[in-house]
Amino acid sequence: MSTPLKVAVLGCGSVGSQVVRLLQEQAGDLAARVGAPLELVGVAVRRLDAAREVDVPEGLLTTDAQGLVARDDVDLVIEVIGGIEPARSLILSALENGASVVTANKALLAEDGPTLYEAAEKAGRDLYFEAAVAGAIPIIRPLRESLAGDTVTRVLGIVNGTTNFILDKMDSSGAGFAEALEEAQELGYAEADPTADVEGFDAAAKAAILASLAFHSRVTASDVHREGISEVTAADVQSARDMGSVVKLLAICELKDDAVAVRVHPAMIPRSHPLASVREAYNAVFVESQAAGQLMFYGPGAGGAPTASAVLGDLVTVARNVLADKRGAGESAYADRAVLPMGETTTRYHVAIDVDDKAGVLATVAQAFAEHGVSIQTVRQEGRDDDAQLVVVSHSATDAALAATVEHLRGMDIVREVTSVMRVEGGEE
Repeated sequence: MSTPLKVAVLGCGSVGSQVVRLLQEQAGDLAARVGAPLELVGVAVRRLDAAREVDVPEGLLTTDAQGLVARDDVDLVIEVIGGIEPARSLILSALENGASVVTANKALLAEDGPTLYEAAEKAGRDLYFEAAVAGAIPIIRPLRESLAGDTVTRVLGIVNGTTNFILDKMDSSGAGFAEALEEAQELGYAEADPTADVEGFDAAAKAAILASLAFHSRVTASDVHREGISEVTAADVQSARDMGSVVKLLAICELKDDAVAVRVHPAMIPRSHPLASVREAYNAVFVESQAAGQLMFYGPGAGGAPTASAVLGDLVTVARNVLADKRGAGESAYADRAVLPMGETTTRYHVAIDVDDKAGVLATVAQAFAEHGVSIQTVRQEGRDDDAQLVVVSHSATDAALAATVEHLRGMDIVREVTSVMRVEGGEE
């Protein structure tokens, strides 16, 4: 075999510790697959005395991350610190010093991916990031390589396990959001501060990465329309159930007349849709392309060991490239498509309206939809007298037209309250 390739790991938390464990436990197999041994030469951490899930070999722990990536003998750097800084500076330094990089950093890639790509190209090194989206699920490489000869038209995904667990619990047990969130926290599926997950920030970063790859255009997290699930009620979930649907937090990336539409929000999807059966904290990504048709990728979307699996997969590929003195795929942003504002994106709405129970109400509500150019697909009345409610599902229209319709409804004398507004995906258009 060749001379060992030297590997540095930045971070030794949930994912980093599992990366270190797998590098040690599978050293023989990894060497055989790569064609050279992978020698762990350093693990950068914030505190040397912190409790860790694995025993790191003596002498490898260091608090000098910058010094570690600047070593001229390091061939491969794995970044699993997360966040923007110091991760960005460390990755750039690693590339400048001749190391290829494997990262799981979705936030950094979604905010400043082009800077990293450009640094990798200038250095003639690889930047791989399978673990940045959907944990163990292979989705980056299929979009980046396997479907490179096809035209991807849509990517629809459940890419956050915390929110999927919460919504699944609300659907299966009738629990409210707060109750389901508390259970998710008790089981370790949600952080003490769940904002990044439940408000959609995590999913938006992943959507930006998926859209960039799928549509060969630069898309950042700030381009993604984002809504979380904290306003989803038990009544919303029950209404979806009554329609034969389920509520999911979806990342939706679409090609629209040579422009890109990217959004993250809760939506009702039919129970017959493949994504409707994704339970607990699992993730799934549904890809549609012109030649391949419909593809679905499913599996654990988070967790130390599953994510480390994706990291090690990238590491093997990058290590092989080092031995062959070549680079893998870099950034593909040649299409340079514009990102559509959310108002120009076409979608459908499910609207629940508390109304006065009297003759002519339905016609008046229908007229409000018509005035904004929105066609109604279905309407039903629930309850009588003071409990009267209309539930309307629209046909496809621009989000701006649908939002204007809802504001119109809220100003009508016959409408006591618009109690719920949720988008609808899948099913009849």
